[in-house]
Amino acid sequence: MFTYTAHALPLPAGSGSAGVGMDLIAYDAHSNAVWVPAGNTGAVDVLDVASGKLSQVSGFATAEIERDGKQRTVGPSAAAVGDKVVYVGDRADSSLCAIDEATLVKTTCATLDGRPDGIAYVAKTHEVWVTLPRDKAILVLDAATLDAKFRLSLEGVPEGVAVDGTRSRFYTNYEDKDATLAIDLDSHAIVATWQPHCGEDGPHGLALDEPAGQLFVACTTKVETMDVAKGAITGSLDVGEGVDDFDYAPATHMLYVAAAKAATLTVATVAPSGALSLRATVPTKPGARNAVVDARGTVYVPHARGGELLVLSPAST
Repeated sequence: MFTYTAHALPLPAGSGSAGVGMDLIAYDAHSNAVWVPAGNTGAVDVLDVASGKLSQVSGFATAEIERDGKQRTVGPSAAAVGDKVVYVGDRADSSLCAIDEATLVKTTCATLDGRPDGIAYVAKTHEVWVTLPRDKAILVLDAATLDAKFRLSLEGVPEGVAVDGTRSRFYTNYEDKDATLAIDLDSHAIVATWQPHCGEDGPHGLALDEPAGQLFVACTTKVETMDVAKGAITGSLDVGEGVDDFDYAPATHMLYVAAAKAATLTVATVAPSGALSLRATVPTKPGARNAVVDARGTVYVPHARGGELLVLSPAST
């Protein structure tokens, strides 16, 4: 079993009672940095992994919205790594910006026709695909100009993103219909619909082992392996309640899943067959979710209410 050492990294403006609103963060292997859209602060925090230095990209919009009868402040909420740029979506003004990974300067911004959620860079077509859950749609943009190229209307609420250049596919889920979709990158046609059997809460995040053809699907309390050739479930592992997004390290064939309600990080190994084996269960904090892993195997877990990143480093094997 693996063991981990842990410490909390406070984020700028994270000491207030509201904490720091965080959703989908990203690790950029090229610049060795973790990108953290910090919604209610109107900024993106960027952690240089080698030095531990935190920088900020500021000037993003924020707005007050009502959700489940409560007022909350939204702003930049998701990051995705492109070709020497990082794309950040902002729910406050329905915008998407490309930020130079080296200079941390915004290069291009565009206003979308819906509030963005998941973002994915598609190298094969030089595009950015953005899910618009409230509109039941996906928006396809030119990666360089951020001009809209195509809007795909869906029959359900898209949740989760994964890109398969080998098979020329984009994967997402219907969160409200307990389904996983494969969409052709060129024709934009839905070429397969599979049932992950996540239950009434539906499937959430996705990750992909592209060479192996293994798609990992997060349910609320478990992660499954799906064979993209047939849509068959080839592995499943309970990981605790409160799963949203997660990360996969192709080099080590390991999954990293933070469960918000269970307050744990599950580390699992993926076999060639798709079977999942538990390697470690690491305590985190209630509400901590949506882990990403860096090239060294260190895991970063957003803890919104604490205004911090939980940094979990492997101590031994």
